[in-house]
Amino acid sequence: MSAPHLGHLFHPDNARDYTRGISEALDLLVDKLDTLDGPTTGLSPEVAAKPVDEVDLDTPLTDGAAALAEVSRLWLDDAVWFHDPSYAAHLNCPVVIPALVGELLMSAVNTSMDTFDQSVGATFMERRLVDWTAARAGYPEPTRDGIFTSGGSQSNLQALLLARGEAERRGVPVDRLRFLTSADSHFSIAKSARLLGMGEDAAISVPTDADHRMDVAALRKALDDCVVDGLVPAAVVATAGTTDFGVIDPLHAIAEACQDFNVWFHVDAAYGGGLLVSPRYRHLLDGIERSDSVTVDYHKTWFQPVSSSALLVRDRASLQHASWYADYLNPRESENPNQVDKSLQTTRRFDALKLWLTLRTMGADQIGAYLESVIDLAREVYDVLSLQPDIELVTPSQLSTVVFRYADPHLGSTGLDDAAVCELNRRIRAEMWSGGRSVVAATKVDGRQFLKLTLLNPKASLQDILDIIEQVRTLGLTLGRAVPEVAR
Repeated sequence: MSAPHLGHLFHPDNARDYTRGISEALDLLVDKLDTLDGPTTGLSPEVAAKPVDEVDLDTPLTDGAAALAEVSRLWLDDAVWFHDPSYAAHLNCPVVIPALVGELLMSAVNTSMDTFDQSVGATFMERRLVDWTAARAGYPEPTRDGIFTSGGSQSNLQALLLARGEAERRGVPVDRLRFLTSADSHFSIAKSARLLGMGEDAAISVPTDADHRMDVAALRKALDDCVVDGLVPAAVVATAGTTDFGVIDPLHAIAEACQDFNVWFHVDAAYGGGLLVSPRYRHLLDGIERSDSVTVDYHKTWFQPVSSSALLVRDRASLQHASWYADYLNPRESENPNQVDKSLQTTRRFDALKLWLTLRTMGADQIGAYLESVIDLAREVYDVLSLQPDIELVTPSQLSTVVFRYADPHLGSTGLDDAAVCELNRRIRAEMWSGGRSVVAATKVDGRQFLKLTLLNPKASLQDILDIIEQVRTLGLTLGRAVPEVAR
């Protein structure tokens, strides 16, 4: 058997090759940025899959430049670019340059955050950032703690694992436990109940009010009903920034209910967590300090690359419910500060470095200012659209979404019924995607089809977003008049 070629390893002997490879990749990226015309090419799944399927992975190209050219053809040429002002679909943010520098360093060094003897200084940098964020959330010293995670879904899963553990510690059987959350909360809450072996029925949906915030009276009734039925509420999950409407549940009132029923209070602030560094809008999170745990996604409203999230807890003792010990990794008698002791993951990236460099380069207030700018933009857009008779709006956002649909009352000889309006908006979004000029999201409100703007780009202007609306309007007129089954 021949000896392996070692020229591709990150090593001092290969430093020039590393530099050349990074330089070629950067040249490709910058050239692509210079030639972009819109956020996407609108490629269909069928067309995107075919050239990938044709690649023979058992036959290497052997040349880095050729491999990059292939990657460009298969992915980069048709990538979705979140930095483009015409991208206004999902909770994907443009990312800040200091965080990209962090990505370069952490990927090359390949630090693993599970044990101290694999991470050393990184252990304390992550712990410092967790403590700093938890302090911003109002959690007290010295008990506050937390851990970086892969994203909001994992953070929510771990929070509910801790809540279940606390209930089990009191001797409550798992099959009697229930999680309560609003009808507009993230799907990961019900999914977590299933993953925790409790079944989706263990997640009880609480109605929302006219503003799509959790109805606290309905919450109290649901808690009462649990008690009457012999069930035990293990956690109430409030949302600080719902995915569709960007609204924040009434945190103080929910905290009061949790206190009255002795229930774990979790706040899913995956979207709204960036308010922790907003000088003008931090008050929207008032009451978060009364919770037992908080999810924060830095890769949403902190402008960090995926992945970067954290679960924060009021009392670090609760993290023991996620602990497991192995003699070969983190034995119980170890005195080292091993991060795996409080994580659902074992091998884990040093994602905290990205946020560290961002804070040390830009400062927290600048991150907050970015978020404030998109909140202000969403409010401007809502106000303008509220005056346009062919646009139907749902509810104002406290963050940066706008849920709307095209509904020209004069379209067609007798106007459109609701089913036709729903179908028309579905087609508008599909046409916008395939056209590639802009991207919006879609959702349903009370079973009816709507479109959604998710604004997370500080460089986007009011005119940029109104241009998207004009595309919606133009397509609406064209499709509504040209397609008989829609126009009737």
